[in-house]
Parts: sequence; structure tokens; C-alpha cells
Amino acid sequence: MSVDFAGEWSEGDVEVLARAVVRAPSVHNTQPWRLVLPAGRAEVFERPELALGRHDPEGRDRLISCGAALANLQLAVRVLGRRAELLLPRAGEAAALAGSVLVDGHEPPTSAELHAYSAIPRRRSHRRPFAGARVPDEVSEVLVKAATSAGGDVVRAHEDQLPALAGLFEHAARTLRGDREYQAELAEWTTAWRPDGVGEGLLAPGYDRSGPPWAGLIRARGRIPGRQTLLTRMEHESLLFFVTRRDERDEHARAGIAMQRAWLAAVDAGLSASVLTQPLHVPPIRAQLAERLGLPGPPQVIMRFGYPSEVSARRTLRRPVTDIFRDSGTTGLSWQRRSEVEP
Repeated sequence: MSVDFAGEWSEGDVEVLARAVVRAPSVHNTQPWRLVLPAGRAEVFERPELALGRHDPEGRDRLISCGAALANLQLAVRVLGRRAELLLPRAGEAAALAGSVLVDGHEPPTSAELHAYSAIPRRRSHRRPFAGARVPDEVSEVLVKAATSAGGDVVRAHEDQLPALAGLFEHAARTLRGDREYQAELAEWTTAWRPDGVGEGLLAPGYDRSGPPWAGLIRARGRIPGRQTLLTRMEHESLLFFVTRRDERDEHARAGIAMQRAWLAAVDAGLSASVLTQPLHVPPIRAQLAERLGLPGPPQVIMRFGYPSEVSARRTLRRPVTDIFRDSGTTGLSWQRRSEVEP
């Protein structure tokens, strides 16, 4: 492997950072990010060409996805023994910049950082029902602490709120099932044929059609379980709502960072999880969720977690590591394996 990069980064560093980024979760597994590595920092840029016009017209979920990549990137920098300060873009900065990790000096990673980093390759989306045992409060608090320590606002749903939530999720599922444009877009991004030329099956393996439809993956012909069935399922899992004070770019990225840190904490604790945003794109549902739960701001992500069932979640496919450096359109590192550079 031949690498052309700023002197701050060795070839091995680049490999560690890139593999951490490509393993981040993303909306419909679009993996909408570019990695740029100038001296003294590591930067994540959005890929607006991977837009989901119907599901995510404002790019909110795309930025949340880039926030998850930033969380992984910061952990990878720390594991390399560098100090790492996370910076989110301010108004007026490059429109596509999702965030940066400022690297300044050397410092060994903490035990908590090593645990979180080791969970990155083990993280999966568990879309099936969970096992019957409820997660103890003290374990759930570990996830909440991981999210808040990353600067996120997170609210746990209480048992007495579940009936109202079940009704809202059922309504969201019916709305999404009847939205033809949404269904066409969902089919396009979860088919074995990929319009972006990445290759067959990039997204299809991880989308379990037998999973709970209220998780947002409701199909046009999917059966929507009744409210009581949804409530029974929800009683066997826990729900976290990631909230921001404002609907701004930096806050969306921050929600993704907090979400990913909580997810890695769940994996480290022996739990499984999945996240959903689809119901939050049905405007009345988003507003009613904020009202029913007394949230301090708009909800950006919902995480469901619990003990895994006997069926393990499958790994979703990833783009080649080199793909996240190609044609970034930004200044800084553009890294490719020499064998993959076109003549």
C-alpha cells in the first residue's frame, strides 16, 4: 500500500482511522461521508450526492450519520495515543464539513475509550424483538452517561409512556406504508442492485424484513401489528430519545455522536440495539413525541436496546475503505491504494 498524506499521519494511522469511520452506522446504510486528513486534524465531510430526497429532505439523518462517524474517528485517534478534541462547524464554515477531530500532542487512551473502540467492529443493528428480560436501570444509565458525556441530551422512555408511544408508532407506520415516494426510495436503497455502482447487496443483507415494522422499515405490503402487539414488544426493550435544543447542523452531528457513544456502551455491556428516525420524519409524530415525553427540544434519533434474542444480527456490507477518500472535493489528504488508482 502506498499512501500520500500529511506528515502527521503514518500509513498505519490512516488504516486505523479509515476502518473506524467505515464501520459507523448510517441512514439506510448510505455511508454518506468522506474522510480528509490534513496535518493536525481529521475531518469528516458529508456526501450530499447520497441524499435521500423523500426520507431525509433536509439532510438531518445524513448529518447524524456523519456524527456517528466522527465518534468512531475520535476514538480511533485516541487509540493511536493522540489527544483528540472534537470540533463541530460553526455558521459560515464549509457547507459540507460535518466536523473535525483536532489532534494535539500525545496521551494514552483511557480504559473506557479502549472499551468503546473495541465495540466498533462488534456493533450491529438488531431489528428483531429482544429477549424477554428487561435491562436493569443501572445498566441503562451506563448508556445515558456515555451519551451525555459526549455532549448529547438523552431521555429514557418510562413504562407509563409506552401505550401512547405505541399509538404514535402505529400511526407513523401506516403513514409510511402509504407513502409511495418513500416506498420507492426505500426499495431503491435496499435492493441488491445499487444505483451508485458500489456493487450488489451493499444494503440488502442488514434489512431484516421480519423485524418490527414500527422501526421504520415498513414496506408497502408489510403487515402492521396492532397497538397492543407493539406495546407488548416495547415492554421487552428500552427506548432512548436523543434530543437537541435546536434543529441546526452542529446539533444534528452532536446527536449522532451521542447516539454512537451510547450504542458502543450498549455493545460493551452485552446488549444489542438499533436506531430509528423514520417516524421522526412524519411531522405530527415528531411534535407529539416531544409533547408526550416532555422533551427539552426536537427528537433526532430513537434507540431501542435490550438483550439479544437467539438470532444474531447480520453485518451490513461496507464500501471499500478507499472509497471514503475518493474525489472528496476538499483540501487535505486524498488516499488510495496504488493498485486502485486508475491510470
